[in-house]
Amino acid sequence: MPSVSALKERSPDWVRELARQSTRAYGMATARWRGKPDYLIIGAKRGGTTSMYNYLRMHPGVLGMFPQPRASKSSDYFFGGAVKGSRWYTSHFHTTRFLARTADKLGYAPVTGEASPYYIWDPRIAALAYQANPDVRAIMLIRDPVERAFSHWQERVQNGVEPLDFAAALAAEPARTSGELERMLREPGYHSTAHDWYTYRARGIYQPQLENWLSGFPAEQLLVLRSEDMYADVQGTVDRAVKFLGLPEFELPTTKTFNASRRPEMPGEPTQELASFYASHNAELERFLGTALDWTPA
Repeated sequence: MPSVSALKERSPDWVRELARQSTRAYGMATARWRGKPDYLIIGAKRGGTTSMYNYLRMHPGVLGMFPQPRASKSSDYFFGGAVKGSRWYTSHFHTTRFLARTADKLGYAPVTGEASPYYIWDPRIAALAYQANPDVRAIMLIRDPVERAFSHWQERVQNGVEPLDFAAALAAEPARTSGELERMLREPGYHSTAHDWYTYRARGIYQPQLENWLSGFPAEQLLVLRSEDMYADVQGTVDRAVKFLGLPEFELPTTKTFNASRRPEMPGEPTQELASFYASHNAELERFLGTALDWTPA
């Protein structure tokens, strides 16, 4: 018998869209009886956000968004300044009755959440996330910013929206993004494509992003993990996230990488320039976090 996901794939687009709209309407109609997300995986882009989300979803106590099964990892609620309203956001999560039944089966309370690498990057989102749920826990994966920038650029190229080579894209970043942040701060509902797509260099300066998040949330509600640690030891790194979420330990059925891309060798000149650029930022971040990062040396 075909699975639910297989049947969805075979359905015409209009059928899937009608089903999506009906599901969301039902979710909104029952929003008052729905819980809030327990965790957010907030970035960094190309740092393993998708992999961590999928690893956590393998835990029996980590539920996907409503309805299950659902492949999407994010509601994208905060992208436009939460203009769709709290009922729309809550409609993506399960009813308290469903959560209680699941807790009875498991013997402990399940958790649910979402993931988006843009959540740490948009400076408006920390306050919106706190407003939505001041108790939510956040997981942040930080990757060598030189490697991250190149992977980000490669993804844009593969998606057909980046015509420039890596060095040229880095050089064009200031002009491409000029005025975008200021407009975002002026217009709560504005989502900047340029600020999302073409900030290869800027997104690797992690400390201001973390400080912005911590300006609203207590430190004990934020877990910062090195992406390189997850690549080297998936089980051990996921164990840290599971403990952070208050769940019992479990063994991953697979440690395959999700959302990976084939990567050519990084060009030498822009790589060295980026390493020099990030050196002082990384040193400050090491002092801020109290740990060595061991990233690309200058």
